[in-house]
Amino acid sequence: YDSINKLAAAGVIEGYGDSTFGGDKLMTRYEMAQIVAKAMAKGANVDKLAAEFADELDNLGVRVANLEKKADNVKVTGEMRYHYVDNDGDVEGYKTELRSRIWVNGQINDDWKYTGMIENIQNLKDNAGNEDTKFQRAYVNGKLGGLAVQAGRYHAKWSEGNVYDNRFDGVQVAYGKDVKLVAGYGKAAQMNGVNDAATAKANAEDTYYAELSGKVDKLSLVAGYYNFENVKEAKDVDDTIWTVAANYAFDKNFKLGAMYLNGDKDKYDGDDDGFVVTASYKGAKAAKAGSWGLVAKYYDQGASTYIDHTMNGLADNKLFTSAEGFKGYSVAANYTFAKNIVGQVEWYDLEQKEGNKDAQTLWSQVVFTF
Repeated sequence: YDSINKLAAAGVIEGYGDSTFGGDKLMTRYEMAQIVAKAMAKGANVDKLAAEFADELDNLGVRVANLEKKADNVKVTGEMRYHYVDNDGDVEGYKTELRSRIWVNGQINDDWKYTGMIENIQNLKDNAGNEDTKFQRAYVNGKLGGLAVQAGRYHAKWSEGNVYDNRFDGVQVAYGKDVKLVAGYGKAAQMNGVNDAATAKANAEDTYYAELSGKVDKLSLVAGYYNFENVKEAKDVDDTIWTVAANYAFDKNFKLGAMYLNGDKDKYDGDDDGFVVTASYKGAKAAKAGSWGLVAKYYDQGASTYIDHTMNGLADNKLFTSAEGFKGYSVAANYTFAKNIVGQVEWYDLEQKEGNKDAQTLWSQVVFTF
């Protein structure tokens, strides 16, 4: 606040003419060029900024309206991931693939924006050249009164991914900040990039969900309710899941969390509840080379407590179908080798809750973002 006031007092920034500076808005290149020009006039050393905005500075005052209209309305970003997984135990084998994603973000107006994502997955395990390209995201975000609205094909990660972590076709609204309520409706999607019959069981049709979250000092609390109709593991099977979770941040580096889950799946008599305990320390940041993090988890989840789990172990595989449930642990480490190049390694040791099969999984990836 003080810095903004100093720049305003010096005449470097002027705001939007309504006594505001629009701190939550994206700045256009033309607006930034205006600030650079005024800073240069004050004698500030902004050579790098002047070089970056040379074209805008050269044309400042010439065809201004046209420049402002075109500047930075659409932004394209992307990522490429090399991924390798090796399984042992009752299921053996490995998988390796290359995944590329291109994101497109467009500003519709001051209150609404569009996001789209195209994904290509190449199977590197054999020489058949198998690959799949899909339009995986297409949604809008905006405001209607006091509500934040999201609609289209977006990503849904519910209860830290212990219930569902996949794309979702629907609409959701959110209200509040310190205490936040999110509610939505739509259809749960098939697993990304996979078309085989085994994983098609992850689908569900009409789905309703709501999450209530809040924070008290260092303690974060979340409650979730999810109703899945016609889950595709068997015809006409419904599942209602509710969760409660608490996460405590001891300091800026170490966090400990616990979650309880309870499900009610039709035509199923197995274990219907479960819990997950998570401990995390630091975390790799793509923009900061040398940053790193560690995560450890223990799972004990009945078959009714998840639809499409976030984990990279075998919880959603033929070995551990959602008719059996699973328990076990995972440990993970991540590290930023250079700016925008992050590596991750995860180890899982899981077993069936209602059977005698077990599996160990070594999962790894390197992600390049641009």
